[in-house]
Amino acid sequence: MNGLKGRWFLLAGFALLVACNQLSETKTTQPAERTNKSASLPPVNTSNPYEAVDVSPLDMSYYPVHYPLQKMSGEATGGPVMRVIYSRPHLQGRSLFETVLKYDHPWRMGANEATELNIFKPVYLDHKKIGAGRYTLYSIPHEKSWTLVLNNNLDTWGLHQDSTKDLMRVEVPATNDNPMVEYFTMVFKQTDTGADLIIAWGNTLVKLPFVIK
Repeated sequence: MNGLKGRWFLLAGFALLVACNQLSETKTTQPAERTNKSASLPPVNTSNPYEAVDVSPLDMSYYPVHYPLQKMSGEATGGPVMRVIYSRPHLQGRSLFETVLKYDHPWRMGANEATELNIFKPVYLDHKKIGAGRYTLYSIPHEKSWTLVLNNNLDTWGLHQDSTKDLMRVEVPATNDNPMVEYFTMVFKQTDTGADLIIAWGNTLVKLPFVIK
């Protein structure tokens, strides 16, 4: 009789343990299932019916700096001298070299269409006069310098440089210990003799010096 009672208590204890485990699993899995269902809802406003939104926004920089704002406020004393039009890729956690760019390989200086340099008044680059006009701009990055190329192949996709239409090449120093820049950036900065086109991405910085007379 005592043996029978012992077996009965053992079976009852086992059943109680199973029931508790099932209740615990139910409590822990139900919230997770609700979370998964809410996470599977489609995101809102992810498409544009007219044109896909590009992750590399188109931008432009003027010299004089912010010329359109100066013109609007009445501060501009003359017309613009230069303007660069380019698309701005960003690193998105990638390292700049050997992941996005490669040393000694041509690069389009941005994304998408070829980067365009507009010159409205004659300027000098590497002691050579550059007349007013539209030009494409690309580069060949090296570890300690960049070769910057002015080209006449207009209205083209940036990945396909046509070196037969190069107008001139200028080699300038590159530094790699600058503040980190997520988005590729080109902007003009005034100097004593004209303006530098500042080219910055990652911690790399390059300056293309223009002389304005």
